[in-house]
Amino acid sequence: MPSNPHDERDNAVPASVGIVETRFARLFSDDHPLQFQIGAELASVTVAYETYGTLNANKNNAVYVCHALTGDAHAAGLHSADDEKPGWWDGFIGPGKALDTNEYFVICGNVLGGCQGTTGPGSVDAISGKRFCLDFPFLTVSDIVSVHSELVRHLGIKQLLAVVGGSLGGMQVLDWSVRFPDQLRACVVLASAPKLAAQGIAFNAVGRRAIYGDAGFLKGQYYDSEGPRYGLALARMVAHITYLSEDSIELKFGRRLQDSDRFAYDMQKETEFQIESYLHYQGKRFVQRFDANSYVYLTRAMDYFDLSEGYESLAEAVKNVQARFLVASYDTDWLFPTSQSKELVSALLQAGKHVSFTELHCPFGHDSFLIDLGPLNEMVGPFLEQA
Repeated sequence: MPSNPHDERDNAVPASVGIVETRFARLFSDDHPLQFQIGAELASVTVAYETYGTLNANKNNAVYVCHALTGDAHAAGLHSADDEKPGWWDGFIGPGKALDTNEYFVICGNVLGGCQGTTGPGSVDAISGKRFCLDFPFLTVSDIVSVHSELVRHLGIKQLLAVVGGSLGGMQVLDWSVRFPDQLRACVVLASAPKLAAQGIAFNAVGRRAIYGDAGFLKGQYYDSEGPRYGLALARMVAHITYLSEDSIELKFGRRLQDSDRFAYDMQKETEFQIESYLHYQGKRFVQRFDANSYVYLTRAMDYFDLSEGYESLAEAVKNVQARFLVASYDTDWLFPTSQSKELVSALLQAGKHVSFTELHCPFGHDSFLIDLGPLNEMVGPFLEQA
């Protein structure tokens, strides 16, 4: 579920991929439209994507990165020499890192339904000439992966060396391995699960309710107005709590006050504790870069995802998977707890698949896979070398 790194994270290291450019691909056509899981169609989908490294002559060194809920295609490097903020996984992608761009051709595309250059509810419908808004087709993880898969074909790649993702990105990896087993050789699933537990669905529901209840939402038709700024900020604040752990919040903030050493006893004061100020700041920043309609669509896609749907069991769902798996969970992640990763690993083993599993110790909760990159670099690099 997490998005781009927060201010307290600095994943940039000297061995960067340097200046990068976001590209755009137009996929599908009237003769070959995108078929949504619910039956709707789109004849044209624009996808924003970035690539790092060089595709080799055999085109067998490509690694696809699936981003989390509010991420984007800018996973590594800088967009200009003056850019102060590297891509959200800059410490994981680049020369000498786990996704070593001296060895691999790394691809990251913004998801279908997103708001960072890929077709979504904020895009203009070619038929009506108006923005889709809530008329955009209901979106599932499978629809997102169908577009990823088409982008890979568009780039002339028949088979990926690996697909890597955390949280919602991990769900995409799982769906890809089941629906397009011939298209990938290895899967890395981080802080994710074959389905979202009731607690995660509950938090998503609260976030969407905050957006729906904002007078600025206007049934999704707010693009010519201010939009549901307060509702979207509140949704982000609630979600952000789930990305952290009790220990990390206590260590960073505790009960410390924001700008005084005494209580104000003032009901007009909105931010008295540091944690309050931090959450308000996160909400404000989020509104500046993300679209409320995309948030509504993508959280629903997470809610609906169930890898075992249509199968007798999870083991049955993965029986035709051909890829090797690396699954990692975090001991302080209560949004996607280790028990869910173990359920996936058990099903893969039952189906006779090659799978490696580890639970990593990290105090940062669900956000650990975006923050604590040392263990991931040490683990994922050797795994890919065997893919």
